[in-house]
Amino acid sequence: MVKIKEAILVEGRYDKNTLSQIVDATIFETAGFGIFKDKEKMALLRRVAEKRGLIVFTDSDGAGFVIRNHVKSAIPGKYLKHAYIPDIYGKERRKSSPGKEGKLGVEGMTRDVILEALRRGGATMEGEGATPGVAITKQDLMALGLSGGKDSAAKRLELLKKLDFPAHMSANALLQALNLLYTLDELTAIVNELNMV
Repeated sequence: MVKIKEAILVEGRYDKNTLSQIVDATIFETAGFGIFKDKEKMALLRRVAEKRGLIVFTDSDGAGFVIRNHVKSAIPGKYLKHAYIPDIYGKERRKSSPGKEGKLGVEGMTRDVILEALRRGGATMEGEGATPGVAITKQDLMALGLSGGKDSAAKRLELLKKLDFPAHMSANALLQALNLLYTLDELTAIVNELNMV
């Protein structure tokens, strides 16, 4: 498993599943063209990109480039990196027939092809960049009253509003986003400011 500093944006869950077996990174999905209507997710992606960097890793077909261009128009280029898979024709195992253009998507690529695409895209791989600090854990969320306790859902919702995160985020999704954008000390200060503890 190769650790990557930047978050990675892929089109769908099958792409995410393939990537999560190869790299240790935070992986977001666009839900295909769903990203066009999801302002909250785009705002979160922008913040993650500004803090950690974001690698756009869509399929090499027309739809993949439409999604890539939408992200490029919404997030400043200095925060983005682009990984491209080669045009390889065929069909994914789970599908009964090839896609519209007959090309394999990210989910159909081999481990070596994916890692090479990420390298060429400028991904910061383990040992090549700064190491992240201590992670915020589920226990930290519990200690701060954001999980597993009385009124924790209401407190979590209040925090989501304060941080301008999507209101429907689960505790696990919140944990992932917090680790991308904040340190434990910063989170504790925010929670204290909201008088939650």
